[in-house]
Amino acid sequence: MSGGLDSTTCLAWALRDGWECYTLSLDYGQRHQAEIAAAARVAQALGAAQHMTVKIDLRQFGGSALTDNIEVPKGRDAGEMGHGIPVTYVPARNTVFLSLALAWAEVLEAAAIFIGVNAIDYSGYPDCRPEYIEAFERMANLATRAGVEGHTALKIHTPLIRLSKAGIIRLGRELGVDYSLTHSCYDPGPDGRPCGACDSCLLRAKGFAEAGEHDPLAQP
Repeated sequence: MSGGLDSTTCLAWALRDGWECYTLSLDYGQRHQAEIAAAARVAQALGAAQHMTVKIDLRQFGGSALTDNIEVPKGRDAGEMGHGIPVTYVPARNTVFLSLALAWAEVLEAAAIFIGVNAIDYSGYPDCRPEYIEAFERMANLATRAGVEGHTALKIHTPLIRLSKAGIIRLGRELGVDYSLTHSCYDPGPDGRPCGACDSCLLRAKGFAEAGEHDPLAQP
C-alpha cells in the first residue's frame, strides 16, 4: 500500500471480494512521509486485518528523483509522460516490494498478493507491466517452501492493470472509496499538500476529470 489511488482501490476490491487483507507499506527513503501516513489511515478506514510498515533505505543506492538529489519533473504533458522511463522510477522498486510481500505472505500462509499496478495511465515504469507480474509469480512459486512443497500456490492479483486512471476512480466510487484519505503527489509541500504539477498529480487530475468526478484533494 502506498496510500495512493491505485493501492487504495485495489484494497477495496480485495475486501469486496471477501479476502482478509494484511496491508504492507514500505518506508524506503522516499522524499516524504505523506504516503506512509496515507497508507496507514486507508488501511484502518477500510478495515485491513493488520497493517505493517517496513523500513528499508533505498537512498543508499539513489538513482531516482524519489530517493536522490534529482529534481522531480513538473508540468509535463501526456506525450512527455508516455515517452521513456522517467527519473521518478525507483530502480527495482516493485521487485523489492513484492519480495517483502512474498516473505510475509509465506509466513501468513496466504495464497494471494494484491498489488495496484496499472499499465495504461502510468509513467513508463517497467515493473508495472503484465509480463513482469507474470514472471514474478512464476519465480515466487519456485522460490518459496510453500510453493516447492505444494502447500500454497501463490497468485498475484492485479485487478487494475488494464484500467485507465479514470476507470480506477469510477471503480473506487462504486466500491465506496473515500479518496480524501489518499495521497498521490511525488513532491508535496511541508504540510503534505500536493504540488499539483508532478506526473502523479497530473495523472490524478486527468483521471478525475475524465471520470467526471471531483477530487477531494484538489485546491479550491
